[in-house]
Amino acid sequence: MPILLALTLCFFNFVGLNAARVVLTLYALDLGASSSAVGVLGGMFYLFPLLLSWPIGAAADRHGARGLLLIGAVVGTSAMFLPYFFRAVPVMYLAAAMSGLALAFFHVTLQNLIGTLSKPEERARNFSNFSLVGAVTNFVGPLVAGFSIDHFGHAYACLSAAALPMVALLLILARGRVFPGPRKDKAAAKAGATLLDRDVILMLATSSLVQLGTDVFQFYVPIYGHAIGLTATAIGSVLASFAAAAFVVRIFLARLVKTMPADKLLAYSFCAGAIGFGLMPLFEHSLALMIVAFVFGLGMGLGTPLTVILMFSRSAEGRSGQTLGVRLTANNSVRVFGPMVFGAIGSAFGIWPVFVINAILMGSGAVMSLSTKPGAASQR
Repeated sequence: MPILLALTLCFFNFVGLNAARVVLTLYALDLGASSSAVGVLGGMFYLFPLLLSWPIGAAADRHGARGLLLIGAVVGTSAMFLPYFFRAVPVMYLAAAMSGLALAFFHVTLQNLIGTLSKPEERARNFSNFSLVGAVTNFVGPLVAGFSIDHFGHAYACLSAAALPMVALLLILARGRVFPGPRKDKAAAKAGATLLDRDVILMLATSSLVQLGTDVFQFYVPIYGHAIGLTATAIGSVLASFAAAAFVVRIFLARLVKTMPADKLLAYSFCAGAIGFGLMPLFEHSLALMIVAFVFGLGMGLGTPLTVILMFSRSAEGRSGQTLGVRLTANNSVRVFGPMVFGAIGSAFGIWPVFVINAILMGSGAVMSLSTKPGAASQR
């Protein structure tokens, strides 16, 4: 079944990428890299997703998924063989950049596959399952990395991370022909027209706000927790509460979309995000903060899959990959620059303004999500 194969590829590829991120970071530290060098290493994972998500999405529209997924699997596997054979910090940078390149090929191509393989009435359920698999890989990947490092050492942990995209590579070679092939029409050839649609522009803005809110929350909860004297365990519990809520709410995504228009549901998710940001600096007890984080997770956990569903449904026929690629480009821009901007604001004015500004931004996201024309989110 093509959908099941796409979800399986998502699991192996993203577990491998999440493991690679942890392995390369800890390996670089073990080799004597400074904290600033490790920060640059982390940024290398997002360099190619930022630069190439849009053109890769357009290529998926024109040429189909199989070839792009093969490239991603080969690059992802090769990336983690390099630090096994060449144990030096500069090689870690190259491996991180190559892993990011693999991510660029996997992410937009698999997202587009889920949409194109789904019947309209199944799309919300399949995107929900895609987001759930992604959430599981965020948990499994670091566990694989940590276990491999502790039991086999950093070099062999690289081989463990390489084995996962290699499994995906074998699956693509064996079963990848079940995916749709190249398009025979020219509908996908109008590059750039994607950004001319008002509703797509609004969705890019709202999708970027979801990403910004999620990243800033995860970035600033540890800072706030440290400032008020919480233990590392308590801070981790607050973040875990957010992650648990995001996972739970995605289980019910398909049912929620059937009972409420997706744009209104997205507005409610932004409202929950605004409430979370607004309440966070008012409490200092870990249990209260966990409850606030859970509320925030209920909202922002819906935001990511909802923006994917809405972007796909509002894309022109034959340009869904390009549209989803533009979305990922915008999101990766936010991931690179958002924490830097709000880190500077926090350093200059304190933590309170960061939470207040983001609460206002989440409120503006609720307004924007309801600003599209009626029927714009209809499934095509």
